[in-house]
Amino acid sequence: MVTHSVRRWETLADSVMGVGKKRNQDWYACHGSGSGEDPLLLAVADGHGSARYTRSEIGARFAVDRFVGRAELFAQAARDCHEPGRLARLMTYARDDFPRALVQDWRETALGHWDRHRPVADAGTPEPRQSEKLLLYGTTLIGAVLTPWLFVAWQIGDGDLAVVEHDGTLNRPLAPAEEALGDETESLCGPEAWSAVRMHWAPVFDQARTPRLVVLSTDGLSKSFASAEGYRQFVAGLDGRLASDGSEGVREVLPQWLEQASKYSGDDTTLAAALRHVSTVTGGPPDLAPDPSVEVSPTDTERKTET
Repeated sequence: MVTHSVRRWETLADSVMGVGKKRNQDWYACHGSGSGEDPLLLAVADGHGSARYTRSEIGARFAVDRFVGRAELFAQAARDCHEPGRLARLMTYARDDFPRALVQDWRETALGHWDRHRPVADAGTPEPRQSEKLLLYGTTLIGAVLTPWLFVAWQIGDGDLAVVEHDGTLNRPLAPAEEALGDETESLCGPEAWSAVRMHWAPVFDQARTPRLVVLSTDGLSKSFASAEGYRQFVAGLDGRLASDGSEGVREVLPQWLEQASKYSGDDTTLAAALRHVSTVTGGPPDLAPDPSVEVSPTDTERKTET
């Protein structure tokens, strides 16, 4: 990809199915280059997959598709964010109205799919409640919008957003204060899902301070490590390998890294990343693959893929 300015981004993404699964419950999207006319949109979703969520792989795809649609409209509005008072109004919309609109879009899409693909029911079987229909499509979601002037991200449920800042500092701005125990997580199918959406708001006032790497991943990646520190080391290593080998070199081996992570976590594993072009690179290529000698955190043995 030709670099035209420091506002441009390159993307790389892939997804692998968990060991022993019948289908991949994850979905992802990467669109745009990050310019004002072509904003960068990233999203990953992880359908819950257990027996209660028999259509969750469909729900994950709906989540990503509906996010991309809403994010495109938001990015258009953000083109004028430097107008007086515009930035504050955008932040209020991103915090309050965007999650509600996104959840409503997803629910309408899921319920529409239910109506078109109703299961054959025995005579006299009552119509499921709306909440029971939505439960079948349950999924998490992480999505981000990057323009030359603004970086915003939203998350509901587990998974990770990692940001390597311009100076190499690594942050996880949407990580919950306390990690969820076991396999419990917030979901788009929840009764008030919009209230569980977390937002990261980061206006870009100085182009030189734009993050150099943004990584979205489902929890199949972070669960392959014994602790959050292992995941942080992975992202730091990814940053180093991208600096030394470039995106094409990393893109070739990314499926192998995700496959190895999936073997440890037992879950579908998806990563979508955006690399900002920089003029100089330093540092050597750390080993990215999860260390087999590191104790792996317990995996989700209940995540199945029945239909």
